[in-house]
Amino acid sequence: MCDESDFGGFSQRRRGISRRTFGAMAIGTGLAMSLPRIAGAAETKGSDVEIKTPDGTADAFFVRPNKGKHPGVLIWPDILGLRVAFRDMATRLAENGYAVLVVNPFYRSKRAPTAPEHFDFNNAAMLAAVMKLKDSLTVETAQTDARAFVEFLDKQSAVDVKRKVGTMGYCMGGPLVLRTAATLPDRVGAGATFHGGGLVTDKADSPHLLIPKMKAQFLIAIAENDDAKEPTAKDTLRAAFAAAKLPAEIEVYAGTKHGWCPTDSPVYGHDQAEKAWSRMLALFKTAL
Repeated sequence: MCDESDFGGFSQRRRGISRRTFGAMAIGTGLAMSLPRIAGAAETKGSDVEIKTPDGTADAFFVRPNKGKHPGVLIWPDILGLRVAFRDMATRLAENGYAVLVVNPFYRSKRAPTAPEHFDFNNAAMLAAVMKLKDSLTVETAQTDARAFVEFLDKQSAVDVKRKVGTMGYCMGGPLVLRTAATLPDRVGAGATFHGGGLVTDKADSPHLLIPKMKAQFLIAIAENDDAKEPTAKDTLRAAFAAAKLPAEIEVYAGTKHGWCPTDSPVYGHDQAEKAWSRMLALFKTAL
């Protein structure tokens, strides 16, 4: 798993891709590929929402099935923030029977979109801008936001508050998933991270040290090249979840590169992304 200080792994993981090819791939960022619609998918309604927090007003996207009450799910995006690809993923999850909130974690600095639609990972100025946004987030902001966002979900008529909440995150959103589960242990029943960055560090505030505070079941989907960089991180996580007696499926996804799950990623890997998605659905069905 990439270090939490890594802007998302792409800058260090594009080796083997020429500058010209990578730049061409980056042009498509923000133009999400079509996600397959499931058979029997629920009809959904989505809308942009604003959420009051102690630090300001967060912009977000909330989508839920048209009928009934459903478990709530909080999605933390990667460093490129709230955008079309994540709205599409939230809608797909809602079609499976969940009330889903995907947030702009950088609302203290700017409203979404927080990165250019045609993001170029070779552009130093663009990288510096998103890194500055990421670096504005702290342990304290994570806790503040977790409480505010879950509270928002619990106030929605489409959310069944008798059932646990799920949370999922990508790259820098991975640590936010762990911090959410630890901040609200009695409310969060499941967490899923996809190519999460910095889940295990040597710092006193490493996210993995929060596992004893959690009550959630977990899925941790690891990119193969992240595992090559930090081969012991998965073992540390497995030991921590085992010690806490929490079920956790922790797997390195063969052939994947950091960032392989969002459909607008230049390293998107369809088959393994679909596998990770199916494992998340299985977790949510069991734990929420």
